[in-house]
Order: sequence, then C-alpha cells, then structure tokens
Amino acid sequence: MTSRRATLSDVARLAGVSLGSASRALSVPEQVKPATLESVQRAVEQLGYVRNGAAQALASRRTRMVAAIYPTLNNPVYADSIQYLQQTLWDHGYRLMIASHEYKHVRESEVLRGIVERGVDGLVLVGTDHGDDVFDLVRQYDIPYVLTWSLDETRYAHCVGFSNYDAAYRLARRVIARGHRHIALCTGVADGNERVRARAEGTLAAMQEAGIAFHPEWRVEVPFSFEGGREALRRLWDARETPPGVIICGTDLQAVGVLDACRSRGIAVPHQLSVTGFDDIELGQLTTPPLTTVHVPAIDIGVRAARHVVALIEGKAVGAELALEAPVIERESLGNAPQAR
Repeated sequence: MTSRRATLSDVARLAGVSLGSASRALSVPEQVKPATLESVQRAVEQLGYVRNGAAQALASRRTRMVAAIYPTLNNPVYADSIQYLQQTLWDHGYRLMIASHEYKHVRESEVLRGIVERGVDGLVLVGTDHGDDVFDLVRQYDIPYVLTWSLDETRYAHCVGFSNYDAAYRLARRVIARGHRHIALCTGVADGNERVRARAEGTLAAMQEAGIAFHPEWRVEVPFSFEGGREALRRLWDARETPPGVIICGTDLQAVGVLDACRSRGIAVPHQLSVTGFDDIELGQLTTPPLTTVHVPAIDIGVRAARHVVALIEGKAVGAELALEAPVIERESLGNAPQAR
C-alpha cells in the first residue's frame, strides 16, 4: 500500500488558510502574518509536506537559490562569511549553494557552468579578478551577481568589501613604526588574485614612502596554508645572509605556519623575528605569541552580500555599498626591529 504525498492544498486546508496564503508563507515568509506563518509551518510538519522545487521553478522561473563560489573552503574566515550569508538568505526566503575552485582560477568557469545548469537566481563571487569566460557566462544567462571581499581593481557598482590596498598600507605603516627596515613578504600567487596584488602594493607603497628599499628576493609566493607559511620561513630565513626582521603574511594561515616553524626551530618571536597575518581568524588569538593581523569584516560581508544580491534579483533599487572597515589588530607577534643582526 502506498501513501499519498501531501500537497500544498492539504497544507492550506489543515492550516485553515487559503492556497495563496500557504504558498506565500513557504515562498516569502516575511510577507505573511506571524499567526499565518505559524499555522502553515505546523501543518507542513504534521503532513511531512515537501515542496516540488522543480515545478515551482518552472512555474515562476525562479529557483529561490543563490550560488556562492569561494576560492577555498579551508580558510575559517570564509566559513564565518558563509554562515551569515546563508542565514540572511534564509531570512529572505532563499537558499544557498556553495562551491569552490581551490585557487585554480581556470576551474572557476567550469564550476559556474555546473551551477548555471542547475539553475540559480543570483550569484556571489569572491574578489574582482575573474576570467572573461566567467563574466561572459553571467551576462549570457542574465544572472544578477555581487562581487565581495574587495573593492580593488574594479568599477563594478555591486561590490561588498574593503580596500585590501589601504588595509595592507596601514599594517605596513604599523610595522615600520616599530623600526623595521628588513621586511619580507609571504604572499599567495598574484596571478588571478587582485587581493594578493593589492596587499603587496599597499605594503610596498608604505615602504617607499618611508624610504625603505624592498628586495625582490624577500617576497615568496606560497600556498595559503600552514605548510605554505612553514615553507616561507625556510626560504626567507635559511638562504639569507641578513635575515628579515619581520615577515608580513598574506593570510593568518600562512602566519600561523611561520609561527609554528619558528617555534620548532627556536626562533624567538618577536625578539628575533616579527610576524603579521591578514584575516583575524580566531586561531590567531590562540597562538604563542598572539598574532598581529588585519581584521577582515567577514560577517558584515556575508550579511550585506545576501541583502544586495536579493535586491538585485527582485529588481529593487540598490545603491553602491560603502567600503567596510578593515582595522589593524596589533598583538604580541609584532615587536620592535631586532637591534643586533
């Protein structure tokens, strides 16, 4: 014996509301009265009703789905942003689809194509540097999209983020104020990543302003990971007659890797070497010593990106976002420049 699947009409009948009210309660809950919403939700639970998403999408030409493509899912700073992006989309009646390309930018269009084939109403991308094939695909299917995490190297109106150049410049000024002149950079791969380029350019601008020469061999490109940071220390510390007094890392993950390598090799931080990061993940507060870094407003980015993309999807008027603050958080991993070299 097979049991009949519950329908939306069954839900409306049990909740004591019209079919239209039941539909609105499930599609746009913020537009119905709390009592109606409660009655419909109770009926849904009692009947075990599940909406036919495919039929709904065909009827309305809407999936009520937003996709977000991240460079990686391994960095906790992205996890924080995803959580609030998803929660805010839920509050507006949308669901979130997440994908990543793991910093392999040639894969981004492939990932996006798979998302488009499944159908989405809007798109959230990290950064402003994307291949022409990505932007062509978005325009071809007329998908509203928001760029996040960066205001660098773009004039696109729908960006939610901060100036990586300005944040890195402020951090470098703080480093220089501690007397450092032997400054090394641990970055990721700059190709296809405007955040890497902007942070390096902001650092170099502060050094040039202070009359500090930068040696190209004191910049290494390594993965955004703990092991990337360990590798950076090996390359910057072992092969130099005069080692750097500070390593400015592009992410906290790299910086924690540098700190770990210093601990295992007996390099005193910050007395022999200072270390800074970028992101302000919770782990950076738990290291020994705690990590000086830039606070990335990941939660605000998630919330604002969700609101902005929903406004674009629904054709509402939306102005340009204001640049978010990304302050320097100074902790004990940054000290004065070593006196004896």
